[in-house]
Amino acid sequence: MLKIALTGNIASGKSTVQKILEENGYKVLDTDKTAHELLDCLDAIKEEFPYCIENDKISRPKLGEIVFSDKNAKEKLESILHPEIRKKISDFFTENAAEKVVFVGIPLLFEANMTDLFDKILLIYTDDVIREKRLILRNKYSLHHARLRMNSQIPQDKKKSLCDYVIYNNGTLQELESAVHDFLIKFKPE
Repeated sequence: MLKIALTGNIASGKSTVQKILEENGYKVLDTDKTAHELLDCLDAIKEEFPYCIENDKISRPKLGEIVFSDKNAKEKLESILHPEIRKKISDFFTENAAEKVVFVGIPLLFEANMTDLFDKILLIYTDDVIREKRLILRNKYSLHHARLRMNSQIPQDKKKSLCDYVIYNNGTLQELESAVHDFLIKFKPE
C-alpha cells in the first residue's frame, strides 16, 4: 500500500481535492474531521479548556480564539490531539490494507511531525492572497483573525521543497479538477 499525505495550508482547497479523490474511488481520511470529532469526545480537552464548554461540548470558535492567540494553549491542545490523530491514521491504514493507494488529508503534517507515517507527500498550494480572501468570505473571519490562522502554520513555500508533488490551486474548480486528474494519470502505482 502506498500512503500519501495530502497537505496544504488553511483554505488551500484540500477538502475539495479530497472529494475529487473520493469521487475517483480512492480511500481518503480527513484528519480535520477526525480532530473535530475528537474535540467532543476527549475528556482531556474538556479538562484542559473548561471555559470553552457549551452544552457539554467544546465550542470550536472559543477554543480557536484561545489557541490561535496563545502559543502555550495551542501546544497543549496539540499534545492531546496529535497522538490520537496518529492512532486514527494507523487504524485507517489497517482498515484499508487491501488498497494499492490511500490518501490522508492532513493540514498540519509538518507541524505535527507526522511525515514518518507516509511514503509520499502531495501539497495543495494556493497563493496567500487567495487563501486570505477565502477565509474572510468562507469563514467570516476578520482580516486579523484570517492572518492569525494563516501565520500559525509553516509557510507553504517552505513546505513545497519537502513535498513529492504539488498541485497549484489558484484558478477555478474546473482547473483544480483537471490538475487532480492530471496528477492521477501521471501517478499510477505499480
